[in-house]
Amino acid sequence: MNEELSQKLNYTFQQPKFLKMALTHRSKGGDHNERLEFLGDAVVNFVIAEILYQLFPKATEGELSRWRATLVNRDTLAELAKDFELGRYLYLGPGELRSGGNERQSILSCAMEAIIGAVYLDGGFLVARECIMAWYEPLLQSLSSASSHKDPKTLLQEHLQSRRMSLPIYSVDMIEGEAHQQLFTVGCQVEGVQEKAFGKGTSRRRAEQDAAQAMLKILKK
Repeated sequence: MNEELSQKLNYTFQQPKFLKMALTHRSKGGDHNERLEFLGDAVVNFVIAEILYQLFPKATEGELSRWRATLVNRDTLAELAKDFELGRYLYLGPGELRSGGNERQSILSCAMEAIIGAVYLDGGFLVARECIMAWYEPLLQSLSSASSHKDPKTLLQEHLQSRRMSLPIYSVDMIEGEAHQQLFTVGCQVEGVQEKAFGKGTSRRRAEQDAAQAMLKILKK
């Protein structure tokens, strides 16, 4: 199974113990992946920061920080994990298995960071950097320009600030579904605007982005 995953990751571990540890959730006991997750988080943040710095020499510190936050967060890392079908290979305790932990965003994203930490320990920084660049290539290609990658929440904030209006207020109006497959409904209100905008998403962050997009449409009517 681990050889199959190594093929998907396009990396063969010299010390397979690192891969097994990266895939082991704390609910399983023994050597679990939390320390590797800590290490992987630092590595991926640095590598993505360096890549963005090189790709966008005219970008401001604020723009670089925003793009890094878009590329290195729970949702993006969980999506990467799903690309590798990481949930199939996780070692989970009985409780997490019963509750669908192998599909939970938080567990998948932590495991993905742990994989990065494992590659760093096994192959060194340059190898880890190459892997991260390969895994993130489609997302990095989407960053074609600074203006095209501003997220809806940023665009809404800039729209309101340019008109000296108060910043929006977001509220979680509803959470549906099981813990590992939740759907959030978030409301967005702007002072002076009677209509309230709503957004849905598999995380609060995604729902807020959707709500911000809906509010921008209201304001531009």
